[in-house]
Amino acid sequence: MLVIGSGMIRNAVLSLHVGGPVAETTSAIIDPEDLKILAYTLDGPIIKNDPEVGNILVTEDIRELSRDGMIIDSTDVFVNREDIVHLDEVMGLNFDLIGLKVVTPDGKKIGKIVDYTFDSTSFMVYQLIVQKRVGFASFGEPQLTINRSQIIEIDDYKVTIKHEKEQVKVKEKREEEPEEAPKREYVNPFRKPAYEQSDSDDSDNASETSE
Repeated sequence: MLVIGSGMIRNAVLSLHVGGPVAETTSAIIDPEDLKILAYTLDGPIIKNDPEVGNILVTEDIRELSRDGMIIDSTDVFVNREDIVHLDEVMGLNFDLIGLKVVTPDGKKIGKIVDYTFDSTSFMVYQLIVQKRVGFASFGEPQLTINRSQIIEIDDYKVTIKHEKEQVKVKEKREEEPEEAPKREYVNPFRKPAYEQSDSDDSDNASETSE
């Protein structure tokens, strides 16, 4: 399933152990090498008041993304950046996907990245949502959706994509999404179960029918 990146910022982190929210996400840590979301930085009273609680949630420790927030086992999964070497290296790059220019190989500027979508299972960025620059915005839709397969190169300032006329697709033109992963086999306590008729009701109905 594809998820909008901005929708996961300022989002609640829910602990199964506590039975409620324990933190809030503040930013996504994305590896520019493969555009994978490695982790989210966190904030909240527990983090501020307890120095032993880390302020980073690695995506591998997220059990599920729900409407209410990100579900984890407990705050024990929170880490600090120095706890994971690769995470520390990526954070040291200060890479931010939002705001990067999008250009063609010949240097023609198309616009800038204002959001993205990612796969909820792999946490790989799947599409870039680009706001067209002023000259292009007057023709058709003001935004473009660019698939990750169209990306040629990424640096600190820009994303270079394949030729605009052949590869860039307008936002309303939907692209094939990755297959949805099998559902996780555990009960989500934060999700309200659908109403089901009790066995006693069924037995009462059955007795009335027999009479």
